[in-house]
Amino acid sequence: MAFNVTLETNNGVARIKLSGELDGLNAPIFQAEVAKAVSQGAKDLVLLMQDLDYMSSAGLRVLIFAKQKMGAKANIYVVGAQDTIINTLQKTGFDQSLILLDEDNIGELENV
Repeated sequence: MAFNVTLETNNGVARIKLSGELDGLNAPIFQAEVAKAVSQGAKDLVLLMQDLDYMSSAGLRVLIFAKQKMGAKANIYVVGAQDTIINTLQKTGFDQSLILLDEDNIGELENV
């Protein structure tokens, strides 16, 4: 499946929807959207990953980039990620820097 990324920023919250396969070839597209969200003043980042089938280490580097650019006080929410993606985040320990939500808990974002 082809990679696709869309960004919507509202009231200081950036929502990025990812679908397809995030690898080294298209990670720069994702990174550009994160940089755009930061430039638009986003204080928190919501990554909608329900339709993301795969994420390589290049995608993980973009998540690290996002955390660095947004700062320590920013929350980064990962919503609906596949088990393989969550396992990667856990094995690297980066899950400690994110808020992982499954689709059943998406209601928690209403206050964000």
